[in-house]
Amino acid sequence: MQTRLADWIKDTAAGVEADAILRKCVHCGFCLATCPTYTLLGDELDSPRGRIYLMKQMLEGAPVTQRTQLHLDRCVTCRACETTCPSGVEYGRLVDIGRDLVEQKVPRAPWDRFRRWFLGSMIPYRGLFGIGLALGRMFRPILPSSIARKIPPRSERGAWPAARHARRMVALAGCAQPSIAPGINAAAARVLDRIGITLVEAAPAGCCGAVTFHLNHQKEALRFVKANIDAWWPHVEAGAEAIVITASGCGTMVKEYGHLMRHDPDYAAKAARLSELARDISEVVAAERSSIAAKLVPASGGEKIAFHSPCSLQHGLKLGGVVEAILRDAGCALTMVPDSHLCCGSAGTYSLLQPAISRELLANKVAALESGAPDTIATANVGCLAHIASGTEKPVRHWIELIDQRMS
Repeated sequence: MQTRLADWIKDTAAGVEADAILRKCVHCGFCLATCPTYTLLGDELDSPRGRIYLMKQMLEGAPVTQRTQLHLDRCVTCRACETTCPSGVEYGRLVDIGRDLVEQKVPRAPWDRFRRWFLGSMIPYRGLFGIGLALGRMFRPILPSSIARKIPPRSERGAWPAARHARRMVALAGCAQPSIAPGINAAAARVLDRIGITLVEAAPAGCCGAVTFHLNHQKEALRFVKANIDAWWPHVEAGAEAIVITASGCGTMVKEYGHLMRHDPDYAAKAARLSELARDISEVVAAERSSIAAKLVPASGGEKIAFHSPCSLQHGLKLGGVVEAILRDAGCALTMVPDSHLCCGSAGTYSLLQPAISRELLANKVAALESGAPDTIATANVGCLAHIASGTEKPVRHWIELIDQRMS
C-alpha cells in the first residue's frame, strides 16, 4: 500500500511504525472472511481492510470524524486477521495507534466518556473490582436478567501449595480474575507443584494494563506496565524461570511489554526481558508434558469437553492447538467446534461497550460450542469464561482446572 503521511505524524515514532505496517498491506481481502464484525455486519468499514483505509486516510491528513471512531470502536481486536494475512500486517499494533490518534481528535459524548472512565477506574483495581462484584452478587436476585446473568457466582480458590522447590516461576495475579475465578491460578500452582515447580504471585503486581490500554487510556496503562516490571524484576534476578499467565488476554499484553516500553531508557531492557520470559500456562505445561503425563489419573466416564480457544490464545499468542493437545493427553474427549477461529464477543470491555454485537457473537459461539453436546466447556481466558458462562447452562471451566482434577 502506497502511503504519504501528513507532516504532523510522519516523523513521529507512531507515524514511522504505522507507515511500515500500512506498506505491508496488499489489499488482498483475505482478512474479510475471518473478521467477526464484518461477518455479522457486512460493512467493509467494519473489516480490517476497511479500517486500514480509514486509518490511512487519517494519517494522510483527511478529516477525522465520528464515523472513523465508530468503526474502530467496533473492532474486537481479536487479531484473526493477522493469522489470515499472507503479508504479515500487524493490524493489532496499527489499530492501537489509530485509536489513540482518533481519541485525541474526536470528542466522545458525555455518556460514552463516563462509561469508559468508570470501567477504567474499576476493573483494573483488584480491591475495587472485588467490592463491586460482591455487591453485584448480593443484589443479583433483584437485578434485570440481562445484567444478572453477567455476574458470576462466587467460587473458592482452593489450597495453594507451599513454596518448596528449587525451580520457581512467577504468576500474574491480575485484576478481575482473583474475584471472578480465584481457583485458576491456584490450580496452576498445584499442577506445577506436583512436577517440582513452585509458582508464586508477586504481591505488588496487578493489572497487566490491557483494560486501560484498550479503552484508549494508553499512557495510564503504561503505569500498570511499569508497576508489574518493578514487582517482577527482583524475582527474575533471583532466578525465576518464567512469568506465567493463566489468562491469555493478559498474556498477549505482557508479550507486548518490550514493544510498548522500547523508547523508555529506564524500562526498555527489563520490559524486553520480561516479554521473553512471559509464558502462557499452556506453554509451561506442554514443555513439561512427560512429567505431567506420569502424574495423570486415567480418565473415566467419557466426559466430553468443548474447548473455546480465545482469540488472544490462537491469534495473539499464536498457540492454537496447544491446549487441545494437552487435554487429549489427559484423556479428555474433545468435541468439534465449528468456526472455532471466531471471537466469543467478550474482548475485555467490548461486551459492555458494544453489547448488541457482543450478544450476537456470544449466541453464535455458544451454539458452536454446544453443537457437539459437551458435558463441560473449557477455555483459557477469564473474560471468555465469564462471558460464555452468561450464555449457557453448561459448566464453563479454565482448562488448567481440568488438568488439576486429573493429576494425582
